[in-house]
Amino acid sequence: MAFPTPAVTVTTAATFIPEIWSDEIVAAYKKNLVLANVVKRMNFKGKKGDTVHVPAPTRGSASAKAASTAVTLIAATETEVQISINKHYEYSRLIEDIVEVQALSSLRSFYTEDAGYALAKQVDTDLIQLGRAFNGATVGTNDYATATATSKAFIGSDGTTAYNSSTSNAAALTDAAIRRTIQRLDDTDAPMDGRFFIIPPSSRNTLMGLARYTEQAFVGNGNAIRNGEIGQLYGIPVFTTSNADFGAGSSGLDRICLMGHRDSMILIEQVGVRSQTQYKQEYLATLYTADTLYGVSALRAAASSGAALSSSAYALAVPA
Repeated sequence: MAFPTPAVTVTTAATFIPEIWSDEIVAAYKKNLVLANVVKRMNFKGKKGDTVHVPAPTRGSASAKAASTAVTLIAATETEVQISINKHYEYSRLIEDIVEVQALSSLRSFYTEDAGYALAKQVDTDLIQLGRAFNGATVGTNDYATATATSKAFIGSDGTTAYNSSTSNAAALTDAAIRRTIQRLDDTDAPMDGRFFIIPPSSRNTLMGLARYTEQAFVGNGNAIRNGEIGQLYGIPVFTTSNADFGAGSSGLDRICLMGHRDSMILIEQVGVRSQTQYKQEYLATLYTADTLYGVSALRAAASSGAALSSSAYALAVPA
């Protein structure tokens, strides 16, 4: 028997069927995270409070044991790192009914992808800018330049010369600079495993032009699931992102590469990325909002902490 018509179908009743955005926004968000996937991350979802206290114990040292004597007791007044959960970002669109009815389904796909990208970029930006403290720069400014007491960044050509924003001596990455930056981590006893190297696209372009990194020194990971990972340099995963930080030189065109360890910073999520919709009858439209609530902090960013991270700067390539 033929199906009776007319009938109410998912097509004719499309405006009454709620659309599921949540899974799509979470997938888009995860796909666009870079640094957040390689640093320490803590789930604080469903818990009350606006500050998380993370113990920061002091490393002890071994003592020689003399015959017929008691052991040597050691003690230290331990400290902590306090992370404020104070970053709440949202992405909202008001979609009128006429658009909902007439637009292609690809419109919703664009909004979820765009929301995921915007929120992921904001989280990564907050983490990347924590790298400003690795060598003494002030978090909140992009001043990686030299100071009286410390070198805040080193140029990419040798990894030794201090970056100077006033003269803009930033230079493209070289193998020597990468090895010198690795040594800086080694010298502060940063663990060998758990390291990362964040570079902008122009540095990736530089690496692809060096034969050394198309051979054994650069090992690709065909099974990599972390976004942006393009291979490994001397055992350190390399991630490329257009969200890499800027230095203050050349009117802000100098870009910054960060090499560090996962314990250098932490991301605490109290409300993971979520999406909500609400029908607004007074506007004959649907309000779509995606948001996330989190906090970030440096854990071991000072040069004396044993997990200090060095940053290398290089000049941004300007197209001809």
